[in-house]
Amino acid sequence: MPVRGKSVRRALSGVAIVGIAAIALTACTTTGSTSTSTAASGGTVTVAVVNDFTSFNSQTPQGNLDTNGQVAYLNGSYGSGFSYISNELKIVHDEKFGTYEKTSDDPLTVKYTLNKDNKWSDGEPVTADDMVLGWAIQSGYYDSATFDETSGEVSGGTQYFTIAASTAGLDATAYPTVSDDNTTITLEYDTPYVDWELVNPIAQPAHIVAQKAGLESAADLTALLESLPAGDPAAPAAPDATLQAAASWVNTGYDVTAFPTDPDILVSSGAFVVSDWTPGQSLTMERNSYYVGGMTPKVDKIIFRIIPDANAQVTALQNGEVDIINPQASADTLTALENSGADVLTGDQLSYDHLDLNFGSAVFADLSVRQAFLKTIPRQQILDSIVTPVNPDAEVLNSQIWVPANDPYADSVANNGSSAYADVDIDGAKELLAGATPTIRILYNTNNPNRVDEFQAIQESAAKAGFTIADAGSPDWSKLLPGGDYDASLFGWISPGAGTSALPQIFSSQGGGNYNNYTGTNADALKTQTTLDPDALVELEMNIDKQTFADAYGLPLFQLPGVFGVSKRVDGVEFTGTQNGPFWNFWEWSVSQ
Repeated sequence: MPVRGKSVRRALSGVAIVGIAAIALTACTTTGSTSTSTAASGGTVTVAVVNDFTSFNSQTPQGNLDTNGQVAYLNGSYGSGFSYISNELKIVHDEKFGTYEKTSDDPLTVKYTLNKDNKWSDGEPVTADDMVLGWAIQSGYYDSATFDETSGEVSGGTQYFTIAASTAGLDATAYPTVSDDNTTITLEYDTPYVDWELVNPIAQPAHIVAQKAGLESAADLTALLESLPAGDPAAPAAPDATLQAAASWVNTGYDVTAFPTDPDILVSSGAFVVSDWTPGQSLTMERNSYYVGGMTPKVDKIIFRIIPDANAQVTALQNGEVDIINPQASADTLTALENSGADVLTGDQLSYDHLDLNFGSAVFADLSVRQAFLKTIPRQQILDSIVTPVNPDAEVLNSQIWVPANDPYADSVANNGSSAYADVDIDGAKELLAGATPTIRILYNTNNPNRVDEFQAIQESAAKAGFTIADAGSPDWSKLLPGGDYDASLFGWISPGAGTSALPQIFSSQGGGNYNNYTGTNADALKTQTTLDPDALVELEMNIDKQTFADAYGLPLFQLPGVFGVSKRVDGVEFTGTQNGPFWNFWEWSVSQ
C-alpha cells in the first residue's frame, strides 16, 4: 500500500500478519545489505523463524501468522503475483506474471491480465477462473450474514469465506467482467477505494477448490459464481450448498498439523512449493518448475528452521546450521551477532507489541474495570527491559494508529487520551475497582521470551491493585486468538509495508483481525477505505485513535527494532521491516558454491 508522506500504518504480528493491504507501521530506516554478486545459481538457504507453520492459507483468522504468510509469499498465494512491496515501501509490479491498470476513475475500474504461460505447480494453467475465485474470497460478495454486535458471531444469513482481512473496499465491486480468452478480469467499483492497487486476485487454485466442492473444473466453479446473486443481509437467501463446500475447503482445508498426504494442498502458483515439513523443526520449499513470473529465484531450495529463542538462533547461525536469522532483537543478541562474523543488518521493524482487552469477556463489560486494569500496565518498565537496551531512544508507544516518526503522532497523542495511562497508577486503579478483585486471563505466546516478560511484569503490577492475573499463555496462541476464550491478549502486529486496510481489519466490527470484538470505531474505520483526501483520512484516524483510548480498548506498548544476521555464504539479502522479513527479495539471494 502506498505511503502517504510519513503517515504510514500497520498490520498484524505476534507475530501474525494481515490481508491484502494491511496498514504499515512506520517507514523503515535500514542499515546494511549483503551485496548481490554474480554467484552461480543453485544451492540451499536455511532461515530461522520464530513461529511454527500451521496453515497453507495465511488469510484466515486462525492462519494469520507470520510464518504462514512468508510461506504464502514464496508459493504465490496472497502477497505475490501481480506485485510486491519493496524494502523502500514501494509497490513493484511483476509484469512477467501479469499486468493491471486503472482504466477509469469514475467509476473506478481496474483491469487484470495474466501472462498466458502462467501455470500452477501441478501443470494446470493459471486463468481468470482463479482470479474470479480470489475476488469472491476477498470481497464477501455472496455473503448475506448479519452479526451479533456483542459476540461478533453470525446471527442470521450466510457468511461463506472467513478472511483475516476486511472486505471493505472490494465489497463495492460488482461481479467481474471476464475476457473471452479467460486471461483477464475487470473490476468496477461503486465507490472510491484507496488501496485498489494492492488487490491481488490470486488465492487458492480454482481447479482444486472446484474439485473439493464436488465440481469437475475451475470453469464449473466460475459458472456457479456467475449464476449466484449478490448476498443481501436484508433478505438472505438459502445458502448455496456447493459454494458452502468450496468456502469450507478454503476456510479450513489448508490448516495442517502434519505434512499433508493430499498433494492438492501443496499446489502453488509462485516460485516455490512446499516439499517437506516436520512440525516444530523445519519446513522445506523447492523451486516450482512451472513458474514464469519475475520473482524467479537463483537458489533451488529454502528451508525454514523453527527456532523460537533468539540466542538459539544466533548459535545456529554461528554453527552454520542456518544462513539467515531474524530474531527478536536484544542487546545480548546484537552483541553476539556482532562477534559472530556474520553480516548484521538493522532497521525499524514495522511491528508493535500491544495489549488488547476482550470486549466479549464478562469481566471487561464494565468500562471502569477496563480503565483500572490499564492503569496497572507497567509500559515503561516493559520498554526498558526489552527495547531500551537495543534502542536507547525508544519511547513507550501512545497511539493505536501511528508511531513517533509519523507526522500526525504528536498531535494525536496530545489529544487522544493516552495520558491517562502514561504512568502506573495503582491507587487510581484501586479507586475504580472499589474493592473488587477481578480475575483476568491473559493469552500470549509462551515460546516468545518477550511476551513472557511482558506477562510477568503485568501480572506483578496488576496484583498490587487487587487483580488476579491468570496465565492463559500457550504455544498455540495464534490458533486460540480468534476463539476469544481469554480476557486480554498480548501479541504484535506486523505490516506488509503499504495500504490502509488494517484499519477496518482491526477496528471495524466485522474486521477479520478484530479478535477482541470491539465495535466502538466501526463507522470511521470503514470510511477510511473510501476517503481519498489525505487530511480527511488523518482526521478519521485521529478519531479512531481517540475513541480507542476513551473506550479503554487496550494499550500499545512499543515498536520493535529489527535485526537480520546473515551468513557470509549468502549474498543479496537486504533489510526490510515488513512482514515478509528477509524473504522479501528471495529471488535475489545467491550462495557461494
